[in-house]
Order: sequence, then structure tokens, then C-alpha cells
Amino acid sequence: MKTIFYTLIALLFTVASCKNVLDIEDLNSLDESKVWNDPNLVNAYITNLYPMFGNWNASADANSEQLMGISFPLDAITVNNAAYKSWDYTTIRRINTAIQKVTESAGLNADVKNAVLGQALFMRAYMYFNMVRYHGGVPYITVPQDLEKDDLETPRNTTKECFDLMIKDLDQAIAILPPMIAKSSGDYGRIDGNFALSFKAKVLLYKASPQFNPTNPYNNVYWAEAHAANKAAYDKLKADGYNLTPDYANIALQEKGSEVVFAVINSYPNKVASWDNGVRPGSESRGAAGAVPTWDFVKSFPMKDGKTFSDPTGKYFKTNEQFLQSYWENRDPRFDKSIVWNGKIYEVSGKSGKRQYTSVGIAADLDNFGINPKAKTPSENLNRYSGFFILKNSKLSLKQTEVETQYDVDFVLMRFAEVMINYAETANETGDFNTALTILKQIRRRAGIEAGSDGNYGITAIDRTQMRDAILAERNIEFCFEGHRFWDLRRTRKLNILNNTTKYGVEAIAILSNGAEMDLDEAANLAKTYQLKENQFKYSVLQVPNTGNKVNLVPDTYYFFPLAQSVIDKNPKISQNKDWGGTFNPTLE
Repeated sequence: MKTIFYTLIALLFTVASCKNVLDIEDLNSLDESKVWNDPNLVNAYITNLYPMFGNWNASADANSEQLMGISFPLDAITVNNAAYKSWDYTTIRRINTAIQKVTESAGLNADVKNAVLGQALFMRAYMYFNMVRYHGGVPYITVPQDLEKDDLETPRNTTKECFDLMIKDLDQAIAILPPMIAKSSGDYGRIDGNFALSFKAKVLLYKASPQFNPTNPYNNVYWAEAHAANKAAYDKLKADGYNLTPDYANIALQEKGSEVVFAVINSYPNKVASWDNGVRPGSESRGAAGAVPTWDFVKSFPMKDGKTFSDPTGKYFKTNEQFLQSYWENRDPRFDKSIVWNGKIYEVSGKSGKRQYTSVGIAADLDNFGINPKAKTPSENLNRYSGFFILKNSKLSLKQTEVETQYDVDFVLMRFAEVMINYAETANETGDFNTALTILKQIRRRAGIEAGSDGNYGITAIDRTQMRDAILAERNIEFCFEGHRFWDLRRTRKLNILNNTTKYGVEAIAILSNGAEMDLDEAANLAKTYQLKENQFKYSVLQVPNTGNKVNLVPDTYYFFPLAQSVIDKNPKISQNKDWGGTFNPTLE
């Protein structure tokens, strides 16, 4: 049985009137002597804040080029809509309440106080970090404001003040949190010092980034501070035994592995997630897949030698047409462990030898993609599918009837690979090219990429600028579908990669050995026993969606999202960001 916190819930029934404390917004509604002096109730209160860390989300990278969908049509973000707003002062107030009440408590011993305060201080910094990366500086409230007595018209702190206060909270948290919670501990799943140290390093990476320093993106004074923090996190975690999971396929599926820095605990039947239900082909799930990879992302995976398919110096060089007809061959092994394609072996639900098909007239209606005019029934998936599905982190043993209710793989929020690559980025920007190269080589070695005659695993960067690009490209592959890509492009001010772009899928049509199209009835019969392989199809590229809006529009104003007009209407001391009609500068400049 996994270590989970749900046992705490049973303790709550000792409370008068049998109310569940986890459902009470403000524990002040109870007798404080029964709440803030009771370790069980205080721990339950802080546990109730952990949902802020989220859970598996198949669409986590929907805003990037990795997944199908037009996330940014014209005016997708305005001051008057709710899109891309982060302003959760309800949770901030709950955190501040815990910090104040636990600090004042006379009934809790020092160990309990430190454990709760460490978690709460981290949570406060975590919440404010999300607000700041959305909007720039926000009001950094550190006390539980009284909704009736206090002046709630608080102006925005500058962005620099917010970063300083985040680091202050994180440093205080690191000082009192347990340095490392063992994977075997009953407290596994709670915040520890290593997670806090790694997150602090990430915060400082953002502080130094081009997003916050647009006129001096890579030579500003904050890179040295970021590098020191990232090196400290890397060295500490490495000394504590963190390392890369040997098989990339197991980065999450091998729970409590050596790569996991922080995970949200899932355990059937108490707490489950919907990952498999979101990524599986419809015929193996409970409805159409909610997230599918794009052709452009499929192309971005390197070849087995670590170079792009179009690199003429590569061992596996191909022309565009050659690649289209054989894109699955000789790829970075992470491709095989992350993507499902037409004809791929996909032994889901215990089906030995099963191949997944996407070809119209062959694949199931909830799996197919294409416009083959010879198909008796046209595909209904031309606005949402691509001919590919997500394999990464899928629990293939789950049966079709179980995907909605039994996916209980722990959600890995931060892993050691991120700590490593963050360190590589700051090393490169502060003049340590060799450390950055060494780390990228370690990431690629674990992936299974060939070392090559030079031992560089296909990495061709020879200077700071080229290494910067290599790191960003590596992040795109290594962290695919984990929710990093859009934020990485925004942090590095490369949203132009997404702006004014279209998305594409690949249709597969079965062919005979002479290249002529195979009779669809014959092809369908062969597919029933998984006899058709991927090289028995011809492939063509189709734009998706095939109707309506087809272009993502991601202007430079999206480097900082606007505050909601409703927030400004309620508080006249709040000023809007300068690119959205206001005067507030959300950068550090």
C-alpha cells in the first residue's frame, strides 16, 4: 500500500458536530484550542493545501507545438476574460493563516511547528511564483487579512520585491524542513529541503531569464545568483543519491525512483488521475483521446545518433520525403517510448502483439485520421487528431474499463533531470560550457542515443549561443507532455516559434509491395490480426484542423499576461501591466 495522507481524515471526526475539517475554509470557525494546538488537525489543514501541486494532465503541453489544437486564436487573452489569470488569494490567505496560527501556538512542540511552517512557507513561495510568472509583480501578502477589518486595497509589489520575498520564504523553509524525506518514509509525498532547494534554483533561473530581462537577457547580474543556487541544488541532490532512472520509459512508472524529487501521491481507489483516459486511442479508452502529438513535434525528435534527420552530417540523414515514409526508423529511443504511431506495436490492455492503426477504413472510428476517399466512412477526427497518440507514462496494463478510475501512478512534479538541465543552463550562461555539455551528454546517454566517434551524443554546439539552443531543444524532448514547453519558450522569449503557426498530422493509407493502394477490405482484414506493419503504408501530411481557425497567434504581449479587469475594479491601487493599457512594468528593468 502506498504511503498516503488519507489516514489523517479519520482523525477529523473527533471534531464537534462531525464536520470534516478538510471542507472548512477557515479553521477559526472552530475552537482554536482544538485546532491550532492539535498536531493532527494542523497536519490535516496543511495536507488540505497540497492539491495546489496538481496532478496528471494529458493536455499540459496543449499551448505548445507538441500537441494538436489551436490554443491561441485571435484575442484568446484579454483583460476581460478569465484566460491565463493567476490570482488565488484565497489559498494565500489559508497559507498565511497557518503560518500565523502555528507560530503563535503554545500547544505544538518545535518539531511539529517547524514541519508545518516549512511546508507553508514553501507553499506561499510556490503560489506567488505562479502569479509572478503569469503577471509580473503582485501584492505579496504575508498575513491573513481580515476581510472586514483590514484595508484590502494593497498595491502590487515590484517584480524584484516579489522575487526577493519568494527567496526569503524559500530560505526560511529550507532551514527548517527535513533535508530529505526517504522514499520509504511515511512522510513521503510531503515537501522536503531538497525539493525546496531545487525549486529555489528554478525561481532564480526565471529571475535571470530573458522574460524578466528583455534588454539584457543573458548578461544580467542575476545569472550568477541563479548559477550558484542551481549548482547547490544539483550538488546536494547528487550527494543524496538522486540520479537518472536507467530506462526513460520508467521515469514515472517506476514510483519512488531515484529521479523523483517531488511527487503527488496517487493510490487506487482513494486518489487517481486521468492520464491514460486522456492519451489512449478512443478504442482503448472511454472516449476520444483528449491530447495527441503533432507532426511537427514528431519531426523534432533527433535520430538515433542525436542529430536531426535533415542534418547531412548525420548517420541517418534523410530527405523530407524519405523521412515522411519512414519517420519511425532509427530515432532517439525516447521517441519509441513517448509516441504511438500507425502500425506500432502497442500491447495495451494485455493484448499481446497488438498494433495500433490510425488509417481510415482500417482503424476504429475513435482512432482514425485521414481523408482517404475510398474509405466507406470518413474520419470524424480531422479537427482533433494527427495520426499519433501519446505513449509516455501510460499504464498499459489497465484495461479499457479501468482507465477512468484506476490510473494511480504518482504524478512527478519535479525530477532530477530538470535539476540537471536547469544547472546546465545557468552553467552555460556563466561561462562554464563544459559542464553544460557534460550534463546534456548524460541526459542523452540515458536516453540511449549513440555516443558517436566524438563521444558527444550528437551534440554539435561549440559556443554559448549554440549550447543555449541545444539545451532548449533537449528540454523539448526530455520533458515532452510534462507541461514545460510553453513556459520554456515564454521564459526564453521565443514565443515567435509558436506565433502564426499551423499544425499538421499524418494520414496512413495501406499499400501493396508495388506501391499501389491496397484494397481496404483486404487491409482491414489483415489489420484485425495485426499483420500490417508501418512500412506497408504510404504517408501524407494534412493540416489540422481542416476547417475553421487554423493559426496560433502568440504576440509579444503574452510574455506577461494582463490582470483581470475585475481585480482592478475592486482595488483602485492595482495598476495594469504596461502592454495591456496600464503603467506597471512587470519586468525587472
